[in-house]
Amino acid sequence: MPVLRLATRGSPLALRQAESVAERLRAVHHELEVEVVVVRTQGDIRTESLDQLGGQGIFVTEVEAALGDDRADVAVHSAKDMPSVMRPDLCLAAVPPRADPRDALVGCTLDTLPPGGLIATGSARRRAQLAHVRPDLVFTDLRGNMERRVSRGEDGSVSAVVVAVAALERLGWTDRLSDVLEPWVMLPQAGQGAIAVQCRTEDTSVRALLGAIDDEGSHRAVRAERAMLAAVGGSCTVPVAAWARGGAGGPGHLRLDGLLASADGHQVVRAAREGDDPEALGSALARVLLSEEGGSGIEGFGASDPATA
Repeated sequence: MPVLRLATRGSPLALRQAESVAERLRAVHHELEVEVVVVRTQGDIRTESLDQLGGQGIFVTEVEAALGDDRADVAVHSAKDMPSVMRPDLCLAAVPPRADPRDALVGCTLDTLPPGGLIATGSARRRAQLAHVRPDLVFTDLRGNMERRVSRGEDGSVSAVVVAVAALERLGWTDRLSDVLEPWVMLPQAGQGAIAVQCRTEDTSVRALLGAIDDEGSHRAVRAERAMLAAVGGSCTVPVAAWARGGAGGPGHLRLDGLLASADGHQVVRAAREGDDPEALGSALARVLLSEEGGSGIEGFGASDPATA
């Protein structure tokens, strides 16, 4: 293969993620030429909220289409943006080592948020968890690239903006973070901090190339989180969180924490399970959250068709 083409969105963060994948590929395949193909998605063009646009898949579908019409060989995404059910002709070929999965505030710390503080975030998951901790907070939607979002937290127009730590790490902006939120305060989104590298399932040569940059632990954690997301049967616009990492049972063992919440944060159910099989673990935790912890009674969860997630 003379050139391996990586499709990505055109935002500075997406380009940085794609280039990091390209750098890893060049480091292990010294003769390989890698080029980045920019795909402009409706999520980048339109200004409506993610809820109005139909959830995270708005950032993924058109990049995946570049694989279908042979404009690219590989698609690079933020793993948290991917719908929980993947197209059958595509596969998740690699997940490089995961960055920090946590959320953070820009503008002020959680402890110094003023009463009735205005928080800017487009995420239902973030709104619900913050509202659960601080019912007095007020929320406003926020879209746009990371520079625009971070600037809103710094210019005083809102009390704080919620961002992913990994995004600012990749852009070299960690000095702009005001407060990192630990997972027991705000459980991360499934796939947060991870980069998902897709290719066509039938492209065995490309899959072999990508396998060399795969981090098994990160990949297994993302698989477990995505399995839980699919099994709860909620859409991408309802508050759901999942975070997997190595468990106490030795190599290959995982601990998975999951959370379901109502949009206003009044109802929150949370549980954790451990196991060795990522998909089985995700499905098992979903059953616990829905049936044993009462999550099926929260609006938006327990749908019969997990493909809507």
